[in-house]
Amino acid sequence: MLLLARLIHIVVGVFWAGTIIFNAWLLAPTLRELGPDGSKVMGGLAKRGMLAILPITGILTILSGLWLYWHASVGFSPEYMRSRPGMVYGVGMVATLIAFLIGVLVVRPAIAKAATAEPAVAQALRQRAASVSVLVALLVGVTVICMAIGRYV
Repeated sequence: MLLLARLIHIVVGVFWAGTIIFNAWLLAPTLRELGPDGSKVMGGLAKRGMLAILPITGILTILSGLWLYWHASVGFSPEYMRSRPGMVYGVGMVATLIAFLIGVLVVRPAIAKAATAEPAVAQALRQRAASVSVLVALLVGVTVICMAIGRYV
């Protein structure tokens, strides 16, 4: 069970984090440069399930991470939670939970509305999503760093 949870957490988490970072730093600025044609790109991504895939991969990453954290901490023991690895993993967990909530409650709805809106409205919605996506990507970046170094601090 531990290996399966690690496999899910790492493989799905890499996809989720990588996609979020790619979207924030490469895709969103490109869509902004395309202007109204950016709606076509977003519509294509929506047809391919991006708006469903990202939340699902986020949930799988978070749930498997929580299980791994529970396992490593022997049931969320206070001693582990106060240890350096426990605190670093905890910071990563909080950062990813905040990133997930912002993504689901702010970014995803704006992208979904932009895919079907008239060009001027779609552009404004994409701009809002792009701005907030940078924050989400930074939070996910913090999480990735915490997961990478947590064991070694």
